[in-house]
Formats: sequence, C-alpha cells, structure tokens
Amino acid sequence: MAPKSRNLGDVFAAHRDSDRTAVIDLYRPDEPREVSFRALNDAVDALARGLVRAGLKPGDRVGILALNRLEFLEVLFGAMRAGCVPVMINAKLTPDQVRYIIADAGARIVFADPDLVRLCAADTRLVVFDGEGETAYEAFKDPGPFESVVPGPTDIAEQPYTSGSTGRPKGVLLHHHGQCWMIDQLVDSRDMSADDCGVISAPLYHKNALLAVKSTLAPGGRVVLLPRFDVELYIRSIERYRLTMLTGVPTMYALMLQQEELLANTDCSSVRAMSMGSAPASEVLLDRLQERMPQARINLNYGITEGGPVLLSWKHADGLPRPRTSVGYPLPDVEIRLEDGPDGNQGILHTRNPGVMLGYHNLPDETAKALKDGWLNTGDILRRDEDGWYYFVGRADDMFVTGGENIYPGDVETMLERHDAIMQAVVVPAPNALKAHVPHAFVVLRAGETLTEDEVKKFALANAPPYAHPRRVFFVEALPLAGTNKIDRKALMQRAAEAAMADGTA
Repeated sequence: MAPKSRNLGDVFAAHRDSDRTAVIDLYRPDEPREVSFRALNDAVDALARGLVRAGLKPGDRVGILALNRLEFLEVLFGAMRAGCVPVMINAKLTPDQVRYIIADAGARIVFADPDLVRLCAADTRLVVFDGEGETAYEAFKDPGPFESVVPGPTDIAEQPYTSGSTGRPKGVLLHHHGQCWMIDQLVDSRDMSADDCGVISAPLYHKNALLAVKSTLAPGGRVVLLPRFDVELYIRSIERYRLTMLTGVPTMYALMLQQEELLANTDCSSVRAMSMGSAPASEVLLDRLQERMPQARINLNYGITEGGPVLLSWKHADGLPRPRTSVGYPLPDVEIRLEDGPDGNQGILHTRNPGVMLGYHNLPDETAKALKDGWLNTGDILRRDEDGWYYFVGRADDMFVTGGENIYPGDVETMLERHDAIMQAVVVPAPNALKAHVPHAFVVLRAGETLTEDEVKKFALANAPPYAHPRRVFFVEALPLAGTNKIDRKALMQRAAEAAMADGTA
C-alpha cells in the first residue's frame, strides 16, 4: 500500500484554529512577539499564496538566509504548503559559499535578513524581512486561505545543506513522507504534548532546530525562539516562559553551568527534559546538569541529516532503563547494521528507514557512495551493548593514526573528562615528524579548578594506552563553535598544527 500523502508544512495544522500561543519570538529580546497557532497558520497560508502569486511552482527552491525568527518559520512552512522546497542557508557562511548554495539549489527567490543581503549575488531575487518597498516581506504575502499541495510519496520537502567541512556543502534531499514519519516518531517516543514548551537557540538551518520546532508544534506545544545562542537570555527564558524542554549541544550546556549565580537565582523546576546532541557529553557535565536540575531527565541524542535524521529512541522496546551515556535504542521501522568494526557490536553505522534522504542534490556519484539499496552509510562509529542500547564512539573521518596505532578522539576525550577538574576536552591530530600525527588536547576546566599540562598527561598515561596520551595540552576558557554550534575541530586542528610547527615537532 502506498504511504499516505501528507504535507510537512501542515505539521501543526490540527491546531490551526487555536488561540493558544504557538511561538514566542525573541529576535528582538526587548520586544518579544507571542503568536497564536491561528495567527501562525494564517501567516503561513499568506506566504504560500504569495509564492504562487509570484509565479513559483511545486518543486521550485526557496532560499532562507536569516537568524532564527518568526518569519523564518512562516517561509519554511509556507514554502512546503505551496509544494516548493525550502533551502535553509547557514548565515555564518562566506559570500562565496552562500552564493554557491543559492546557485547549486537553483533558488528562484531568497528571503533574507536585511544585514545578510550582502552575502547574495547582485542578481538574486530577494524578499527582505523588515524591508521596505517592492522587496518588503509583508508586501510579498497574500492573505487568505490556502489548500496545501498534496505531495507524492517521494516529493522533496526540504533541502538542508551539509556543513561542507570536507569540501563544498551538499544539498540533502528529504521528502515529505519520511519527515512526517520522523515527526510522528519523535512526538510518540518522547511523550510530547500540548503542555510542552521548548526553547530553540540552535540555528534553524540545522537539523536539530528544525526537528525541535516541528516536534514541539505538532502536538500543540509552544516554541521559544532565540535568534542565536545567548547564554543569559537562554537561562532567563527558563523561568520566564516555564520551559519544559531544553535543547543544545554539550558546549552550550557547559556555558550555562558557568553562569552559577544566574542559574542559582533562576527557577528551573518546570524543566522535565534536557536534550543533548551533535557531540559526546562527559560524565562530569551530566553530573553537574543533574545536580542543578534533579527533576529533569537528560537525554543524549544521535542523528544525521541524511539519515532520518533521528534513528534512536529514548525508550527500549522491552521497557529497560536507559544507561545515561547511551544515545538510544532503534526507533520502530529503523534498521541498523554495524560494519567494518572489531566485531558485530561496533562499527560504522548503516541504516535503512523511512526518513533516509533520497540523495544529494545534483551529485549522483556522492549519492552512490552514501546510499546502496536504500542503506545509508553514516560514517559514524557506534557501539551496541547486550541489551541493544547504542553508544556514540566517533566519526570514522576523525580517526587518525599515530605510530601505527588507531586513535579515536572520542575515546581519549571521554577518558580525559573523567578527571574531576575537567569539564570538557577535545582531542585533535597534530602533525609529527616521527609518528605522522600525535594527539593534542584542548581542555576546559571546571570553575575554580586548576590543573597543569603535566598533570593531564600523567592522568592520561594512567588511564589509557601510552600512544593515546596528548603530547600537548592547551587550557581554554571555552571551545570554539562552528556555525551549527558543534565544536570547530578544524580551527583547533589549525592551532595544534601551528603549535607543532613552533616547537619543531611537525
């Protein structure tokens, strides 16, 4: 039987007549905008009608180049209702990269923040948020009801782009059926309801934020939308809006914990779940978060844009309790194989499920490398325990060789973070004349703690194979973040390479 056709733009349509708050927009923190489901739905319909009036047809690409704001969501859902494909563009990219994405996608029109228009080519057809005249966003919309396009089983819903850390960004083709399946799974497995209020501070061009918005709105919950991650605004929003769900990457939570006085004076009792993804989390970080919010459940996530994105649930099929460092148990309809590992319970994760991408836009050779018979090679190494719980080990691409020994940075980082004084650690390869590469570590200490480079090395030698100990240790106040709020390993590798050149070991 063919899958039931549903438009991803209608993910919150069941609440279209509700006057309950859907979105609290903090794009201008001093002027918050609270919008009901009814008003949001009307704006989304108006945007869809505007696209049709402008001559766009189903399948046409619509670029969005903006920080998180209400209008971003209106374009996102409105484009999908019109059968168009939203292309979410990283606002931190260079003009060359932004223009490449717009050209590669063949975007017919781009909706942009005023201060980001400069990133676009001169001939780009633009609609400007907060703009005036012919290109003004409000003038583009055509108020009135709109009947959403009914997509086919493989019609594209969204085209996010990968970060491009190993080359040009690649457009990922995600279809309506797979993404509607994904939202259904998340709402069910995470027991989400109309009582929930989630905060979105990760950029909306990234899968984490996109999923969090849709899965919160789908059951009728509220979304608090921050333009970008601002640690003080994030913490103050917990009490002000009675947030029930926090989302972020480990570095964001670590920055929160550094705001000890503000946290101590903030009522966090409404928080029932803290969701953490995109990078491994240390036991120390988990302990401190749990101490601060003992009533909240901490859930580690695993996902990949091309793969669903989310593959694993916080619940076990047999009701078994989840180990705190596990990233989950397979969702229904998710098939998993672990390949090229030391045994059948560790290796590179391959998956087949309804949410897997159809391929990369205009890249048949890259698609063929990643997909085979519907199975996606994620490039991520995971481990499975005897109960079927999965644990993230690291990226296969991050593995490097020192003196003939394989080093997985995640293993070394986890070991270092067991030290009571270390909040976070990142390990990267540095060039070395004798061993090709050796580990260098960047360490964030817990507040009030002191540690020397030699003490870190001795701890590593006592708790891991000698070849894995970091040859240099750099203490930093915070780890650099890339555009997706993941740790910028590329920047740290550059710093490590410069240090190796300076001390003559490269």
